[in-house]
Amino acid sequence: MIYDHTTVWNKCLSIVRRDISAQSYKTWFEPIKPVRLTSEALTIQVPNKFFYEWLEENFVMELKKALRMTLGDNARLEYQILVDNHRKIGKNTGSRENNDIPKKFSSDQIKNPFVIPGIKKIKIDPQLNDAYNFDSYIIGECNQLAATAGKAIAANPGGTAFNPLFIYGDVGLGKTHLANAIGAEVIKQNSKKQVIYVTLERFTNQVVQAIKNNAVNDFMNFYQMIDTLIVDDIHFLAGRSKTQEIFFNIFSQLHHNGKQIILTSDRPPKNIAGVEDRLISRFKWGLAAELTTPDYKTRRAILDVKMKKEGLELDEKIKEYICYNIKNNIRELEGVIITLVAQSTLNKKEIDLQLAKDVVNQFISQDNKEITVENIKLLVAEYFKVPVEKLHGKTRKRDIVIARQLSMYLAKNFTTSTLKDIGKNFGGRDHTTVLYSVKAVQDLMDTDLVFKDKVVELEKQVQLNLH
Repeated sequence: MIYDHTTVWNKCLSIVRRDISAQSYKTWFEPIKPVRLTSEALTIQVPNKFFYEWLEENFVMELKKALRMTLGDNARLEYQILVDNHRKIGKNTGSRENNDIPKKFSSDQIKNPFVIPGIKKIKIDPQLNDAYNFDSYIIGECNQLAATAGKAIAANPGGTAFNPLFIYGDVGLGKTHLANAIGAEVIKQNSKKQVIYVTLERFTNQVVQAIKNNAVNDFMNFYQMIDTLIVDDIHFLAGRSKTQEIFFNIFSQLHHNGKQIILTSDRPPKNIAGVEDRLISRFKWGLAAELTTPDYKTRRAILDVKMKKEGLELDEKIKEYICYNIKNNIRELEGVIITLVAQSTLNKKEIDLQLAKDVVNQFISQDNKEITVENIKLLVAEYFKVPVEKLHGKTRKRDIVIARQLSMYLAKNFTTSTLKDIGKNFGGRDHTTVLYSVKAVQDLMDTDLVFKDKVVELEKQVQLNLH
């Protein structure tokens, strides 16, 4: 008959080991220590509350099987929770309904990875950028879904269907600004909420330090206390297996406890390579919201906000030129404003259109282009996001037809080409087709104000971009 708790536990481990993967065994069973054996139960010690809950949720069947095979059908398992290397708390019978494990760890019991050694902070610093808030965040069609979801989250973090909120888009479209704004709004509406913003790079460095200092449990406990966790550039998880494992555990515990998670990335979850499928799956649990290139109206609004912040006033033509040429990156828009202010202040230059062109050329690759039928076709094709060769074909798809007719309309108004020459540039069409297209555009402008706005915008682009 086996009576020693160590021997009993080793026997259980040998049974469990046959039923789970080597990695799971190493992660979740090797850290466990047997404590005592009574006639009623075997008691084991686990590192923290999350560890206990994970065993109960993922390995309860394996544990029951091992206990029954070792001690018989009436065997029970009890848990002893280790908060740190010196103090033990709680005791659990293995039944989730009857446990008496404390629901929360107080912040003074757990090391804060954001605190510089020797400097004590009572309240957790959220690490947010004060300049990034909803007051300075311009909302347009390009970001409306993500911003609306963000405001809903701020009002009820963890209580919406948007958990996690996965914000993705190209560089410079405002992902970090929006993520910070949500965090700031959470605190504004409920100052007791613990919010943390961290880049994935910094999180990884914290993981490395925690492993080096044998403090992984403290590290995980800290993050599991957070009410709203914001992780920037989550795609940098790729290839970092240990960071992925720890982040998976933190993510799972936070989500299970109804806490809010916000992630940003330069690509959607499905396109992140080198990250475990179980993490990618969890990234898709909530809402994946894309930030796209802001339209002209949104860029103008952003420019006005940046100008006001810098105390700058610009002529209308200068603002139009900047916004028509800086299209894809809000950071470049900020860079143009800062450079204009510097040129004006340091070099005592008046900000005119020529100076604006010189500055813009520092940020984008722009060749001087003559106003030709070919260049107008390229401009219109880019605006409508259609292949330029489609303008030559016979397709009658509405978006292609409108792009083709608009190109002919602009070519007639801005080039010296004859109607016959314009028709040749569109797949050999005759001059009557060009005339029909011009009239069709004019008629549609008279009845559709949205379409008229597009034509006006394109006309300005021709004047500013082609010269």
